[in-house]
Formats: sequence, C-alpha cells, structure tokens
Amino acid sequence: MKKGFFITGTDTGIGKTMATYVLGLLLKAKGCDVGVMKPVQCGGDDSVFLKKNLELEDDIKEINPYFARTPVSPHIAFSKENKRINEKEICAGYEKLKAKHDVLLVEGAGGVMVPLKNNYLVLDLIRDLDLEVIIISRLGLGSINHTLLTINQIREVGLNVRGVLFNQCTEEKSGVPEKTNPDVIQQFGKVPILGAIPFMRNITSKVVLQQCRAKIDISKLLKSSSSKNQTRKLQAWDKKYVWHPFTQMKDWVKEEPLVVDEAKGCYLMDTQGKRYLDGVSSLWVNVHGHRHPQLDRAVKDQINRLSHSTLLGLSNTPAVELAKKLVEITPRGLDKVFYSDNGSTSVEIAVKMAYQYWQNIGRKKKKNIAHLANSYHGDTLGSVSVGGIDLFHKVYRNLIFKTIKIDFPDCYRAPKGKTYPDYAFESLKRFEQLLKRRHATMAAFVVEPIVQGAAGMIMWPKGVLKEMHRLCKKYDVIFIVDEVATGFGRTGKMFACEHEAVVPDILCLAKGLTGGYLPLAATLVSQKIFDGFCFDYTSQKAFFHGHTYTGNPLACAAALANLEIFQKEQTLKRMRPKIKFLQKGLKRFYDLPHIGDVRQRGFMVGIELVQNRHTKAPYPWEEKVGARVCQEAKRHGVILRPLGNVIVLMPPLSMTLKQLDMLLRETYSAIQKVTMNTH
Repeated sequence: MKKGFFITGTDTGIGKTMATYVLGLLLKAKGCDVGVMKPVQCGGDDSVFLKKNLELEDDIKEINPYFARTPVSPHIAFSKENKRINEKEICAGYEKLKAKHDVLLVEGAGGVMVPLKNNYLVLDLIRDLDLEVIIISRLGLGSINHTLLTINQIREVGLNVRGVLFNQCTEEKSGVPEKTNPDVIQQFGKVPILGAIPFMRNITSKVVLQQCRAKIDISKLLKSSSSKNQTRKLQAWDKKYVWHPFTQMKDWVKEEPLVVDEAKGCYLMDTQGKRYLDGVSSLWVNVHGHRHPQLDRAVKDQINRLSHSTLLGLSNTPAVELAKKLVEITPRGLDKVFYSDNGSTSVEIAVKMAYQYWQNIGRKKKKNIAHLANSYHGDTLGSVSVGGIDLFHKVYRNLIFKTIKIDFPDCYRAPKGKTYPDYAFESLKRFEQLLKRRHATMAAFVVEPIVQGAAGMIMWPKGVLKEMHRLCKKYDVIFIVDEVATGFGRTGKMFACEHEAVVPDILCLAKGLTGGYLPLAATLVSQKIFDGFCFDYTSQKAFFHGHTYTGNPLACAAALANLEIFQKEQTLKRMRPKIKFLQKGLKRFYDLPHIGDVRQRGFMVGIELVQNRHTKAPYPWEEKVGARVCQEAKRHGVILRPLGNVIVLMPPLSMTLKQLDMLLRETYSAIQKVTMNTH
C-alpha cells in the first residue's frame, strides 16, 4: 500500500497541523507506516512538532524543505529572505519520502489559493504532486461557504477531494451550525465527511486516540478510491455496447478491456489506479502531456464564454485568432484556413478543393488525383480513395473514385540489387515520366511528407520531398501535403515540410493541433487556390462543404493554448537531447535477432519485426506478433500500438529522459519475450 494525501484548510488558523497529527496517529494505530511532509512553512515549529510527536525518523529537511521565519504568505516570506521555492525539488522530495512509508500526509500552507511564488499557488503544487485532498474545516458559521468554495476550486483543476475533516478549534459549546453544517456540506459538496476532531487541551497520543477513534472514520482513507466491481461492470458494458475501431470484435470480447479513467502527464490510469506510460500519445495526438494546466484552463475559460457557434454565416473569436496564428507558423505562402474535425476530413477537403479549383477556372480536363500506392490518408471514402493499403482499403474499392497510384519504395524492402537512398530517387524519375504524360489531366498529388505513418513508419531519404514539390510545380499539379501525423513537432520541427523548405499548395493538419484535447482539423491553402473560388454569387462556384462543428470555439481555444505552450516551454528546443537519446537507445534493438529494421525521425519510431532477418520474411498475420508485443508491454505498464509487425513508438513531446528510458526498456523486453517464444 502506497498512498498520499494533501491536507489543506478552508483558511489560515484552521488547525491543519493538528489534523495531520491526529490522522497520523489514527493511521499508525491501524498498522500503517506513516510519514509527513510540510513542503513550505512560514514561521512556527509545526514540522518539528509533527516529527517529534509522530516519532518520525525522517530528517527535518526532508519533512520541511522550505522554511521562512516570517509568518506571512509564502510568496512574501520567501521573497523577503531572497529565497525561491522550487516545485520540482518538492516533488522529488515527496517521491523519496513516499517510497519510505505506506501513507504520506502532505500539509499545505494556508488554503489552496495561497501563492507560493509568482504565478504558482498551493493548488498548483497539489496538482504537480497529483494527490487526493483532505480539507480541514471549522464547524462554526461560515464553514459552508468556505468549504464548498474550496471543494469547487480543487475540482476545477481535475483533483479529487477524498473527504472533509472538521476541527473544533475552540472550547465553545456546539450550536445549530456545528450540528448541521457537516450534513449540508456533504449534500452540496458531494464529498465524504471523515468526522470531527474535538477540542482537546491534552494532546498526548494516548488522549488523542481515545478522543478521536470513535469520531473519525479513518477507514475511508484506507479504502481504494476505485472499485473492482465498477471495473468489471464497465468491462461488461464495453463488450455489450461499444464497437471499437480497427478491432476484430470477436477477439475483443474474449479479453478484459483496459478502461482508462484518468491521466496525468505522460501516464494513463485505469479504473483500478494502475499507471501506464502513454507510448503512442493516445494515437499520436497528445503533445504536452495529459491534463496540462494551461490547456485545461483554456478549455474551461472558453466554456464560460461560448462552447459552440456555427461558422456558416457567423464567426467566433477563437476560430479567427487560431486561423491567424496558423498562417503565421506554417510555411510562408499558406494564407487561408478551412476548419473541419479530423485528419480524414482535412484531406478530403483538400482533394475536393484541388478538383474544384481547376473546374472553377475552366481547366476541366484536370480531374485526376495522384497519390503514393502505399499511402494512408484517413477513412472517409474520399480519403480512402487516395489511400493504398489493402488491409484498410481493399474492401471499399467498389465505393471509391479512381486515382493515379505512384509506386514509391519502402527502402527496407527494396528489390534485390537496389539500395537506399538511390532506389527512392529512381522512383522519382518514373514519377516525372508519368507527369510528362498525364499532367494535363492531373489535378493534384497527395503525400505524407518524409514519414509515411500508417504504412509502417516508412522514412524517406533527404531530398525526396523537395524533388516531389519541384516536379509538381514544374508540371502545374497542386501539391497537397498531409501533415496530420507529422505536424506539431513529431519530426523535430513544427512541420515536416520545414526539413526541406517546402511550401505546399495545400496543407492538412489535425491530431496534435489541439494538444490531444478535442477533435479539430485545418486545411490551409495558398492565396492562389483561395482566389479560384472567389466569383460572383450567381456563378455558384463557392466551396460547398462544411461540418456542423466547423471552427468549434472549445477546440480552437485548446489549439491556441497548445501553440502558446510550444513557445512558452520551448518544446522543440527541449526535444533535441531527447531525440538523440532515443536514437542512441534504439541502436540496442538490433541485438535482438528478430528486429529487421529500426526507423526514426524525431519522436516517430517504427520497429519492424521479422521472422528471419536475413530473408526479411515477415511473421505470418495469424501469429499476431505485433499485437502480442503490445499486450506484453501493457502488462508492464506501457501502452503501445502496432501497425501489423511494426511496433510504433510515438511518445508525447513532453516525455522526460527517464520516461523515454522506461519506454525503450519495456518495449525491448516485450519484443524479446514474444519473439523468443514464437516459432
């Protein structure tokens, strides 16, 4: 059992230290090894009192790492002494103390809205420590208002109130408020009431235990906040009612689904409280980690103003501001933004725009759309039409429109005698020959830049994207770049196009656009493309396409916050050493005999598993080797997702070196275990 609770009060002088002492004694009486921490203390001897009376062996500097002499608000007290509180040091100290004890009680300074330093409140510290909260309140007049406000503020940032404990600080007789307030707070706050500490002149451990055992229900803290019965119920309902994407449901109903209930940083938590490292950014969308305070706040603030308003005939503030920001940060020459809700729709919009552009300006022969033969651009019928992966698309061949497929190599599986990177450039020569013959009827060419994600993390040699762009420009073919997967830092730059200074005619964005918070996509176009739709009203040449939630204000607010975090936290700069760490760590995978190829660009990684390294023979589909590797990793606390026999690593950009090390270590171990037991 390892538990931690943060003890805060509705205001100053509420008796938090006394409450910490009482809870510590009661927990010790239940057989728990209890530790305490008072990270920040201004004046007094609370930490010394707790160490002495709870008979703690921990050093006082561990219990109280930050002490100021003046009993005022911490941000003033520490400023006067030219000291600065470092929340990362507090979190590290907490982890060390937690490892020593069954239960660690962390006592705050004042209430949750007390500043510890500029722009950092006690509430922010609770969030960084990711603790459930025990609120200490007085019984008298005013406690309802103060307690309910504290409960609401804590919940506002996604934290859980484990219970309210009342403290009778004076010897006054109980009146109506003292007798009725707990029930009112429980009713309106919907929180457990842990009990009440009676007024005591003698606070020896023996007296405290005698006075408090019957008045405080300590068992409410020892019980798990998650329920096995609830998990089983959710798993049963999932199997009965939910149809999962890209999933053979006949197999699914035989398994025990992992039901995610919470998330924090780079971790997901299931309904039993077990943590899992999010190795694929929740399908390539999470950027700065889950529950980032700035993203949370942006969405909540926007809810308080406007949750949705159509863009048909109206506009809204976040949609306008985001469009301006996207034009500013994308390759120069992309001037207009068209919103939708996912990667598939952003590509479908691009294809429709390219086709209609030529029709609008009178070049009606230019109707054909070209794409790579092994491409993937989404799952709507329009985006399936420009896809070429049989596993996903062949069943729909009779529903989709005809396209021009361009053969382009997976250089790992190049024909015998062909080598990387020459084989890729040979393919470009064949592409130019095709353009010479068919450019008069070719409207557009759609491509994923530098990394083909769903095709198995296929990486292109340097110069391929630039040459594709040059050829399309030369032969007057609209160049559509699908950066749904590669955009927003995944390749080490904000957009993959930037690696080769390419400015497409149309750019498709989604996934990481909102930092992994809400569905939103954007299709950006050049002024030239936009002008091809600007005619008299009677011409009926407008772009007749739209979605109900186009430009949704909540999603746009999240996207704006996401882009602000990139700048504020210098996300791309901080990725550089982590990319090198990944690169170095991935070399070790070649020690495993069934690793055929390891491909990496930035935070996009594909590890290809093969039955025979020398012949490059793949594992048979029915052996489900990739899926089994991911199941094995999950058992050890890491979430992965395969593309057939390719194991994909696509961590959030915020993942630390320590977490990346765990990701590599557990992935290696899972591959080793599964491939050694597969014949």
